[in-house]
Amino acid sequence: MVHTFIGNLGHLFIIITFVTALVATYSYFQAARVPELAAASWYRLGRITFYTHLAAVLGVIVSLYFIISNHYFEYHYAWSHSSRSLPSHYIISCFWEGQEGSFLLWIFWNALLGIILIHTNKAWEAPVMVIFALVQGFLASMILGVVIPGLDIKIGSSPFILLRDAMQDAPIFASNPNFVPEDGNGLNPLLQNYWMVIHPPTLFLGFATTLIPFAYCIAGLWKNKFAEWIRPALPWALFSAVVLGVGILMGAYWAYETLNFGGYWNWDPVENAVYIPWLVLVATIHTMITYKKSGTALRTSVVLAIASFVLVLYATFLTRSGILGNASVHSFTDLGLSGQLLIYLLTFTIGSIVLSVVKWKNIPSDEKEVSTYSREFWIFIGATTLCLAAFQVLASTSIPVYNSIIESFGFLSNLAPPADQISHYTKFQLWFAVVITILSAIGQFFWWQKIDKKTLLNSLTTPLLVTLLVSALFIVLAGVDNLIYIVLLTTSVFSVAANAKILWKVAKNNYKLSGGAIAHIGVAMMLIGILFSSGYSEVVSLNTSGLMISNDETFKKDNDKENKENTLLWLNKPTRMNEYWVTYRGRRIDVRNMPGYIHKELLLPGDVEYRSVAKEDIVYEGKTYFKKGDTLETYPENTYYEVEYRDDKGRIFNLYPRVQINEQMNGIAPSPDIKRSLGSDLYTYVNATPDPSAEKDWSEMEEHIVSLQDTFFINDYVAVLDNVVRASEVEGIVLTSNDAAVKAKIRVLGEGKDYEVNPVYVIKDRMVGRVPETIEDLGLKLTFNNIDPNTGKFTFGVSTTQKDYIIMKAFEKPLINVLWIGTFVLVIGFTLAIIRRYSEFVKMRNKGMEV
Repeated sequence: MVHTFIGNLGHLFIIITFVTALVATYSYFQAARVPELAAASWYRLGRITFYTHLAAVLGVIVSLYFIISNHYFEYHYAWSHSSRSLPSHYIISCFWEGQEGSFLLWIFWNALLGIILIHTNKAWEAPVMVIFALVQGFLASMILGVVIPGLDIKIGSSPFILLRDAMQDAPIFASNPNFVPEDGNGLNPLLQNYWMVIHPPTLFLGFATTLIPFAYCIAGLWKNKFAEWIRPALPWALFSAVVLGVGILMGAYWAYETLNFGGYWNWDPVENAVYIPWLVLVATIHTMITYKKSGTALRTSVVLAIASFVLVLYATFLTRSGILGNASVHSFTDLGLSGQLLIYLLTFTIGSIVLSVVKWKNIPSDEKEVSTYSREFWIFIGATTLCLAAFQVLASTSIPVYNSIIESFGFLSNLAPPADQISHYTKFQLWFAVVITILSAIGQFFWWQKIDKKTLLNSLTTPLLVTLLVSALFIVLAGVDNLIYIVLLTTSVFSVAANAKILWKVAKNNYKLSGGAIAHIGVAMMLIGILFSSGYSEVVSLNTSGLMISNDETFKKDNDKENKENTLLWLNKPTRMNEYWVTYRGRRIDVRNMPGYIHKELLLPGDVEYRSVAKEDIVYEGKTYFKKGDTLETYPENTYYEVEYRDDKGRIFNLYPRVQINEQMNGIAPSPDIKRSLGSDLYTYVNATPDPSAEKDWSEMEEHIVSLQDTFFINDYVAVLDNVVRASEVEGIVLTSNDAAVKAKIRVLGEGKDYEVNPVYVIKDRMVGRVPETIEDLGLKLTFNNIDPNTGKFTFGVSTTQKDYIIMKAFEKPLINVLWIGTFVLVIGFTLAIIRRYSEFVKMRNKGMEV
């Protein structure tokens, strides 16, 4: 059955979303330009249509989620991004995995923020909502999915297109137009992480909030309120910076927990595309605060407020137009929206520039000369540094854009993105970070007290002494020997010490004024955490055997670096690694509705891919979750490898790094597991393993004819036939009174322990059956082949295979928790600043002043 109604309804809601955005734009435009008495009806129409717009957006969201959650795989979006095996929280992630869903998430946040603005600031409602509604019109067009008749022009890509329409050339639809797949492609296994449930909504809320300072700025220029826009825009700019920053760091933490490059930031073009507008937005906040305090930097604030939003649009174009090609693993593929995205970008870029140029001479300029000892000077230098840091990243990230422009004129471009992007960006950004930490320290003294040549040194004496002492301890104890690292460490400690001194003075009088100092401390802590966790990350999985672990090309690169930094672990064989004895304990499976992981050997294949049958009771920490014979649901893409760590004091902990069968990436995708401690993280992942989905390649069977208590050799091990006894039950076989079964008790003397294996010989319905048993640790399979009643001898077949193993890599990442703690401190600082600025805004509004 093809459920077309819900798709048609959803698409109708998209059309309403688009139309109401345009009507609201026109209504508010008229309300902003006509006399106040004549504007009432336009205000009313604008509000009604924007409320209708929000209702239609919610209708689209409900329709799409209904399709995904009910597994209507006749829809291309549901088939592409979801599957029946996904738990409910990952079904939510499916919603925004695709371009259309992520656009819809962005539209939702904009619509919600627009309603909030309508009710919080009536004085600015009309001009601000013109910008808001116009942006919504452009965003809604991205998911419109309408073809203009006669012109063959498609506007947007609808999430409600049917699979048969999206894949018209597929042979199945020629023979069966109503074909509906049994299951979907599923969510990319790398996105099956709890951070992917909350990271995208946070990030897109950050994108949406950058529109608010921009809208106030454009409204101020339009209505000749060149300075008044600062006060209502400032709390929102602070809110936008903290939300967008948290969204970026959530993405970094997702990468740290999920990807296997050993870090949290890879200077990927998509990462850069979000980082750039955030830096400019932070610079904007500082210049806006400067103007509010001293009446300077207004023109700079205008330029930066516009730039921060335009850079978000540019980031959208980069990541969604397909222009990055293979330069980023995170970017979306081109859905044919590149032309629309370019129009979206150019409309607001050119429009903002033209409006700014027209109004520029009317914008008040700085009247007084800025002294080197003024707070305005230091904040301007800080904002400039942030913008230069953003420009450096922007210039290199945009290389694919330069190539596309050059090639569009018929020329050939030889520009190429940096081969080692981490090294390329880091060598510049480290020095920018040094300057920022210095400015964030010194600038606070200029901000909170009058400073001249005489008082500057006195103010900085204590922070400098603390800095020298603490930095020296860090350098000596941690062995910091790289010049730039020493400089960054010193300036970061200085920023913490200087801002802590300011915080102590300010908080004693009014803690609400301490947001800036706290935020600067958070930034400095983050830089210290980044410095040590990235610059002094130590590989502890060193290969000391002298053997080549693998001849694979992956391990040949970098002068055999990977061979030296990976440890080969055989199943259940302890190996020394740094201060630990490390033992690979086997493959584990993640089971739905049960904590922890269970041994793969405890499960039999079920009737479908993601279902298995318990071979015995499944018990975890004393509680029985499944009985023998129960059907349970597993996550088929994921295999976990239990790695036991034992230190010299006998303390044990287990890690479970994951390997995913990721068809979208044409292979397997490793994900780490992390042992966290206050001082450092132990970061472990599996670099290579036998394919967990592949059948084992067993050798030809070698037969042994033995009597009870005989000793015989199988492969490299000694075996003893201890006994042969009657078996009353056989796994998977129903025995009757006319059937017979016996099992052997064979003891195999392994390297570290003895194993008992019990192959079974069955006579059922006058037919012979054999149930072999495997010793996974030794790569042996024993089959009970025959019984000779005349001689009392028994025949056993032995097959061998490659023993199970993993090739593992492990790092110790010192002081990485300083990075995450610094993030929380930063958020606290921003939150206090938001509360303070919003309180000021409310007080002014309550006094009847136009804000």
